[in-house]
Amino acid sequence: MTALQIVLSVIIVLLSIVITILVLMQESKQQGLSGAISGAAETFFGKNKGRTMEAKLEKFTKIAGTAFFILALVSSLLVLFGA
Repeated sequence: MTALQIVLSVIIVLLSIVITILVLMQESKQQGLSGAISGAAETFFGKNKGRTMEAKLEKFTKIAGTAFFILALVSSLLVLFGA
């Protein structure tokens, strides 16, 4: 293994831990039948959704997931092509 592969592996492990923590910190979206009936009542909160902590957690989870996917792809390509 080259130094680059070792660094990428460490970053991938750290990102997987971060993603796990971010997902566990998010609230459940399971509302059942009451959420389906009162869905129109949440339109006020839809305007400020980007400012809430939950929205920030979702944003960071998407960023970390994308970074994890890209780094895993790069790492596997390095192993495949022997760079």
